[in-house]
Amino acid sequence: MVELLNELVELTPEEQNGIVEAAEAALAFEHKSGDLSVQIDTPDHIQTLNRDFRHVDRVTDVLTFPAWEGEDPLGGDGYLGDIMICYERAAEQAEEYGHSLARELAFLTVHGVLHLLGYDHMTEEEECVMRAKQTEILEGLGLKR
Repeated sequence: MVELLNELVELTPEEQNGIVEAAEAALAFEHKSGDLSVQIDTPDHIQTLNRDFRHVDRVTDVLTFPAWEGEDPLGGDGYLGDIMICYERAAEQAEEYGHSLARELAFLTVHGVLHLLGYDHMTEEEECVMRAKQTEILEGLGLKR
């Protein structure tokens, strides 16, 4: 189950559905099931979380908080964790990349789900793997760049 937590802005039905569908598509792509939350948040709160948990004192577009710390993320199903999306950064990036906010929110959601499943982009090889998965999942949803 994907729980969307948002008391910040009024998302369009396309944006709301896109977030949930993107999370479900990423899980299905990886042949996984599980529960997760996606929270729409403010730049200030995202920056605080980024500073406190990653020791990077700046706003970012998406943060993930896996529930599997120290365990095999691809092993079991169950509660996978939380994804925090900065709405303002998503809107800025959508404009910068020339696509809809719904597409950017879906991209950030897919990116977050892949992190919850243990993928990362700390090396060039990891980034290539993650980027390819993101592209395939989004294209499967009809969301090309």
